[in-house]
Amino acid sequence: MATPNASYASTNANTSHDGKGTTAETIEKFADAAADRFRDVSGQAEHLASRVAEQGREAGDKMQEVAGNLKGAVDKSVKDQPMATLAIAAALGFVLGAIWKS
Repeated sequence: MATPNASYASTNANTSHDGKGTTAETIEKFADAAADRFRDVSGQAEHLASRVAEQGREAGDKMQEVAGNLKGAVDKSVKDQPMATLAIAAALGFVLGAIWKS
């Protein structure tokens, strides 16, 4: 009869050990899943940041192009029609001052 009790104790010990192993495995699976999800999210964030940076560069390039065009137009206007350019600058200054005041 000593054999059944020894067998039961051995089985009970294995079940207890397996329970701890299962819990550790479950925690490890959750940790792995969380790490994978974090990598996915960080990859998406990196991609988004890259897209935003690229759009910012494109916007900056276009603004430089517009500024160059505006400078050329103002230079031509000053040479061809200096009084009209002065009147437009004065009117623009008045409007900006009125907006600033309010």
